[in-house]
Amino acid sequence: MRIPKLFNNRFLQKTILVNVVLVPLVIAFFSGWFGHKYWHTHYDRDNTRQVRSGGFFFINPLLECELAKDTIEEEEKLPSKDKIIELIKNKTKDYKLAHVSVYFRDLNNGPWLGINEDEKFAPASLLKVPLMISWLKEAEKNQQLLSTKIEYTKSGDDYNDMLTIIPSRTITLGNKYSVDELIRSMIVYSDNNANTLLFKNTDQRLLKDAYRILGVDIPSADRPADYLSVKSYASFFRILFNASYLNREMSEKALKILSETEFSDGIVAGVPPGIVVAHKFGERVAGANNEIKQLHDCGIVYYPNEPYLLCVMTRGDDFRFLDDIIRDVSQLVFKEMDAHQKGLSIGHK
Repeated sequence: MRIPKLFNNRFLQKTILVNVVLVPLVIAFFSGWFGHKYWHTHYDRDNTRQVRSGGFFFINPLLECELAKDTIEEEEKLPSKDKIIELIKNKTKDYKLAHVSVYFRDLNNGPWLGINEDEKFAPASLLKVPLMISWLKEAEKNQQLLSTKIEYTKSGDDYNDMLTIIPSRTITLGNKYSVDELIRSMIVYSDNNANTLLFKNTDQRLLKDAYRILGVDIPSADRPADYLSVKSYASFFRILFNASYLNREMSEKALKILSETEFSDGIVAGVPPGIVVAHKFGERVAGANNEIKQLHDCGIVYYPNEPYLLCVMTRGDDFRFLDDIIRDVSQLVFKEMDAHQKGLSIGHK
């Protein structure tokens, strides 16, 4: 690769070597060394304190990271992993659960915890979020894109027929819709027909680029249905909150749309009225007799001044019990966060 003339200067080359290569390596080394000193087997966290710009409701753009001064204090902000495990254990028999995975992250300073966070599930409608992201990314360059009309002409299959949680509104055959309207229908109402229409008109290269850059496996016909973990999927919401892939305007827009999702069970049911939740749910039925159900809910809970990311993926044989366990986990996490903020004493094992 040809080096631009700007970088042919020896002094500049040395400056870049020191600032871009050596300094980050030194910081990374000492970050890892000090972080290891306070490592706890139940928890994981980034050993950094994040500096953010503020000025938005749904996003909080990341400006830089500095070494955390008190990792013990940050760990105390985490909900109790033992309590969540105990809750899942106690409810497993009553709720007929086969598997539950949980991922939590404090979005201000980065500490996180996971329970079976690497277990693989079928993402189902959760994949509507990266599809939205790919369209909004392209709209950054083409301001007219979101107002572009697409006609819904395909007759025959109604892709909402396969759903258990039926959208209250769907697009109508023969009508034209703007890309913006289709995104809203796909996310807010989880309309599979709007999703299919957008997907068929998507530049697949852009969609693949989004998956690649965001570090998430690309779905494909030869990939097993259960291929995405709760920890991997959570990265979509972190990147939107940090405005580190989409620009600030589009990141704010994406999370605002997600906050209008009409699905009010799961995470939303576990927090008090008035608490904003930007989230997406997904459902899937499998097995010879449709006996295997999966229900997932993932999003950002905007607890005042302490927003956090919560994702719960479940597998069992009854959707009613699956959304109940998501609600119960959400409720427990919120109570723990609320107690911490109010200065109550919560014993962490």
